[in-house]
Amino acid sequence: MRISSKFALPLRRVGTWATPHSSGRSFSSSTALQTGWGFIGLGRMGYPMAKNLRAKIPAEDTLVVYDINGQATSDLVKEAGEGVIVAGTAREVAERADTVITSLPEPQHVQGVYKSMLDPPTLLKNGIPTERLFIDTSTIDPMTSASVADLAHSTRQGKFIDAPMSGGVVGAQAGTLTFMIGCPQELVERATTVLSFVGRRVLHLGAQGAGLKGKLANNYLLALNNIATAEAMSMGVQWGLDPKALASMINISTGRCWPSEVNNPVPGVIEGSPATRGYEGGFGVSLANKDLRLALKAAEEADVKLALGQHAKELYDKVEKDERCKGRDFSVVYRYLGGPE
Repeated sequence: MRISSKFALPLRRVGTWATPHSSGRSFSSSTALQTGWGFIGLGRMGYPMAKNLRAKIPAEDTLVVYDINGQATSDLVKEAGEGVIVAGTAREVAERADTVITSLPEPQHVQGVYKSMLDPPTLLKNGIPTERLFIDTSTIDPMTSASVADLAHSTRQGKFIDAPMSGGVVGAQAGTLTFMIGCPQELVERATTVLSFVGRRVLHLGAQGAGLKGKLANNYLLALNNIATAEAMSMGVQWGLDPKALASMINISTGRCWPSEVNNPVPGVIEGSPATRGYEGGFGVSLANKDLRLALKAAEEADVKLALGQHAKELYDKVEKDERCKGRDFSVVYRYLGGPE
């Protein structure tokens, strides 16, 4: 898949580069052809996304990557082959790429990376003389995202788009992620073109921050549905109902939801589900708790009244610390509640 000519980035020679045949650990006096792709954050989601990006952009393009984990960058160079350059800092990525995607764990990481990229505000003088497009796929709070966007826009160094994703590690590996984006209407087509290299669907929810607000609202509902499903299934099984029969009934009735139909918490109900694998894999309870915490923080800042959120957060805190549950899929709430396995 190639970018349409309307959005193609011009080929240009910039500065001094290590050639794609090098280890990617440093920059040499060789001059390389660069079209402006950057990726920062090679964690469980970012690594396969960067790998897919490298595979789908034109072969002559160069992808500049950065992560504090040197093993991750080294592995990507080996797996992705030619056309991957490892930068020494996030700032180097921003200097050498005019489209930069970030995938980072927490709000403080996003703030730190963007501050290092945008301060001092001299990217257009010291690097490629083109306004940057920054796309942050991290799930963070809307206030932090807004402050980063303001820094990019106020210094006139680039446009910032929040683009949290859904689909998990499996979706990242398969390139089937869904992105919820917040940006002006005039950037939607360009953002969609870029994100189509690493995902399948892009949903524009409104102005900057809207993508994160939509993602957090959805995951808030998911976290509560997960608890309710675990309670309902535990209730039915302890009443003597067959769990598969109970789940089948729920899934054609008004109680149907993703935790009941796709990620049922009772072992053996859904073949291949985390519950059937000892709650291994899937959407980790710590990640579910993180998203719930972010949703509650954003709701408090907007003075939104919530009746169930704090109770759910207290439960996830306990589940996350429980030795039988920590590090497992969030459907392990069923185990914590004493559901028969």
